[in-house]
Amino acid sequence: MPDVPAPPRQPAPVAVELRVSKRILWIGAAVYPLHNIARVYTFVMRPKRKEAVLRYLRNTVGLLIIGLLAMLPGLLAGTGGGENSGAAGYVAFVWTAVVGLEIYFLVELFSVLLASDHHVLAIETSGASTALVTSRNPQYLDQVVGQISYAIDHPDVEFKVTVESLSFSPKNYYFGDNVNMYGGSGNVGISG
Repeated sequence: MPDVPAPPRQPAPVAVELRVSKRILWIGAAVYPLHNIARVYTFVMRPKRKEAVLRYLRNTVGLLIIGLLAMLPGLLAGTGGGENSGAAGYVAFVWTAVVGLEIYFLVELFSVLLASDHHVLAIETSGASTALVTSRNPQYLDQVVGQISYAIDHPDVEFKVTVESLSFSPKNYYFGDNVNMYGGSGNVGISG
């Protein structure tokens, strides 16, 4: 039986072609007209570690409260003095569900805590769409930003580079700029 290599811990980045041709920006199969591009920039996308810990604690406390409340009917039925094997089975079922959910919450927590930062090139259009690509070399992304910016102002420019695609869960990462607003709470917006 041949040895099968273990899968990588995180999926390997997939190379994507980014090119400008005839006033069109292609990222893989996605197409963005250059005249619709409102902003091109790089940033470091960091996981929401603090929020993940707080979410884990909130979920764990809520789970324990719900688990204890769900056990009350089984515990009260078991104190009646009669046959309590049904009550013991009910209590065991509740604790099995609680432990299963707690394991799920732990896996979710560690997936965020162990996630790495990503250097990202973002392309925002005048509409609602945004494209994200990455590279292991942040200076390379800065050069691509310069090339795209130059191509926006110079219609005859064409170029092609290779970048990497990015797959992530938006709920686990900060995306874009954070702006502190007075008089509100939790507001996030784009500064420009």
